[in-house]
Amino acid sequence: MSGWRDSVVCAQTDPELFFPEKGLRPREAKAVCARCPVRAECLTDALAQDRVYGVWGGTTERDRRRLLRLTTERSVA
Repeated sequence: MSGWRDSVVCAQTDPELFFPEKGLRPREAKAVCARCPVRAECLTDALAQDRVYGVWGGTTERDRRRLLRLTTERSVA
């Protein structure tokens, strides 16, 4: 790890928490992300790397798809 990744709170947490089984809520993972000082950097990286699975930067796959769609719609308008 290097840079912002040195400050992630999730490194001290069970990684499986961030990849909940289908149908399970990611509430606990999002709570960990909410306390993370580099949440924005993590989300930016997840969007840039097109991370499809898991909770990254406090967002689920569905959240990230919505963000990308809104960003695309705004850039077209």
